[in-house]
Amino acid sequence: MTTAAVHQQTHITADEVEVNLIERAYADPSSVRPKDAREIGRHFFGRLAQLEEGTHEYSYVRNVLIEMNLSLVRYAAARFKHRGPEEMEDIVQVGTIGLIKAIDRFELTREVEFTSFAVPYIVGEIKRFFRDTSWAVHVPRRLQEARVELSKAREELSTRLGRSPSTAELAELMQLDVAEVAEAQKASNGYNSVSLDAAVNGADDESETMLAEFIGMDEERFELVENFHSLAPLIVDLNERDRRLIHLRFVEERTQQDIADELGCSQMHVSRLISKVVARLREGLMAAE
Repeated sequence: MTTAAVHQQTHITADEVEVNLIERAYADPSSVRPKDAREIGRHFFGRLAQLEEGTHEYSYVRNVLIEMNLSLVRYAAARFKHRGPEEMEDIVQVGTIGLIKAIDRFELTREVEFTSFAVPYIVGEIKRFFRDTSWAVHVPRRLQEARVELSKAREELSTRLGRSPSTAELAELMQLDVAEVAEAQKASNGYNSVSLDAAVNGADDESETMLAEFIGMDEERFELVENFHSLAPLIVDLNERDRRLIHLRFVEERTQQDIADELGCSQMHVSRLISKVVARLREGLMAAE
């Protein structure tokens, strides 16, 4: 069916004003004002229901509905403008996905305005986007939602009390246990991250120092882990008696006298055997380096 044929069908059921609006929508959907889009929306949803999904005519009418209602996306996205202009493009794109889902699921039999039906879809899609991508560290969804409520409670109490509220005061307002609020406060730290290469400037310091220089530290246990990995093949090469000596002395932490009593020999003999095995292992480690 051609666009002209679609236009012709509208003349049968629409008055002259609606016809002009509908024709303009078919020609240039983005030029239709939000108020006009609400008035003629039922026509397009009715036409969409008559067409077979996947056809050219179906896609054409569906695209008209999308472009004609993009103002709903901009309206819903405006409440997130505090996130900055660099994020608004992504927010609008995600909100448009919510608009498309609303168009595909809307039915005239619902007896509800499409605007009221679509906005929750659009906002929900944007919030889902923030939940899935904005956190620097993944935390459970309940803590993500608790962070939002925590922020509102903190702002309300700060205004009311004239100071920063305590965890107990926040818990009372949020009707949660103190431990749950403390967990939400801790999880909030995972929302934003800072690069270790970020510059840190003091109040009277014009030089730039990287954040990593303040939080970095030498970890001695890394060397211990490396030694364990290097020792493993050397211990495997020991005979059964020497491996048992090492296990009793350094794993079970038995005294040399306890080991001597178990093996049926003198404590002095055990001492010599252990020294010999340790020297062999040390030599093997030095050779590996």
